[in-house]
Amino acid sequence: MSVLVVGLSHRTTPVPVLERVAVADADRAKVLDRLLRSPSVSEAVLLSTCNRVEVYAVVETFHGGMNEVVEVLAEQAGAEPGDLFDHLYVHYSAAAVEHLFSVAGGLDSMVVGEAQILGQLRGSYNAADEAGVVGRTLHELVQHALRVGKRIHTDTGIDHAGSSVVSEALGEAAGVLGSLTGRKAVIVGAGSMGGLAAAHLRRAGIGEVAIANRTAANGERLAGALRADGVAARSTDLAHLVDEITGADVLFACTGSVDTVVGAELIGDREPGKPLVVCDLGLPKDVDPAATLLDNVRVVDLETLQRRLSDAPTGQDALRAAEIVAEEVRAYLAGQRSAGVTPTVTALRKRAAEVVDAELLRLDSRLPELDGAVRDELAKTVRRVVDKLLHTPTVRVKELAAAPGGAGYAEALRELFGLDPQAPSAVSTPHSTQPKGEKR
Repeated sequence: MSVLVVGLSHRTTPVPVLERVAVADADRAKVLDRLLRSPSVSEAVLLSTCNRVEVYAVVETFHGGMNEVVEVLAEQAGAEPGDLFDHLYVHYSAAAVEHLFSVAGGLDSMVVGEAQILGQLRGSYNAADEAGVVGRTLHELVQHALRVGKRIHTDTGIDHAGSSVVSEALGEAAGVLGSLTGRKAVIVGAGSMGGLAAAHLRRAGIGEVAIANRTAANGERLAGALRADGVAARSTDLAHLVDEITGADVLFACTGSVDTVVGAELIGDREPGKPLVVCDLGLPKDVDPAATLLDNVRVVDLETLQRRLSDAPTGQDALRAAEIVAEEVRAYLAGQRSAGVTPTVTALRKRAAEVVDAELLRLDSRLPELDGAVRDELAKTVRRVVDKLLHTPTVRVKELAAAPGGAGYAEALRELFGLDPQAPSAVSTPHSTQPKGEKR
């Protein structure tokens, strides 16, 4: 079983294609279930953000797993698998680990170094875990990736040079309006992106914010947080959007909806000559594309940002982050190789204990009148001898197995000591007591 990554991102895929493949939160469990019903897939995590859709899967075979994952993504997009092939990237085994660590560190983001991907990865893992499709392999891999991401942001200055897509979009807005200080903004969607937009607007000195969200309680929660920071903020119903947009200077939208949320007609009825900057980071788009044709309306969407940021320089911090990724990949793979021999070592020690117990029983049958204290001391001595004989080779075999090319040491142990090939799997244990990744 190995880890496979199949994905599409801003690096390989036009935004319209990404929009088709994007998975809304409400559909995530359905897509994960469909993946786990594939014959070759035993675990899965789905990462769907504003600039990438990726499936991390544990598969029995490369080709079988890849074809099955592509079928699910194509089904989600309402397309044929062949329609996606030109845009897909695939990573397997060690390359899959390296890709995930790079993603977690923000090295593969549209804005290099943005830290939001860590929260998105954690949320994707939690959703898969709740759906019961995460097993030991992806649990350990994703947790390690989250630690890598944190290390990169702690040990480098990459998040100072790189910011979020939200800040880039609002930077465009400031370029059009001159300044956001004292102006009015409307945020459509109170999720993580909406919260990030609110934080950036507050720091930019925004004067008034109206938050429209399908769930009123979530909108009010975000508005309350802004009010606590001294911003005039309120929650409003989506039905009242046209009134809010009329006097707005900035409209930020990212809801995760699969349908258009803000129609062009809601934007068109405005004070003549008053500019409006629309930041649409929805995938698919939240704002009707016809809004780009309206007078005094500047639309900044993912396609705009993709063109602007595609050739952005990485800098020394990104190079250091890449070095950290390489270090962590080596450490993770060494740990996995070492862990791979552990069940065999455990089986060997179990076999040795069984041999000792059998010989002590034989001793009891030959010397039934042996004093109990003497018998106990003999048993301790024999076990100490066996433990000492096994200690050095079992420690050494773990060290050797951790090195590149060390996968054969477990098999060598089984051959040398005549262990049952099924014994190591019999003593393996999952990462939690709740079964994960089971076929349903």
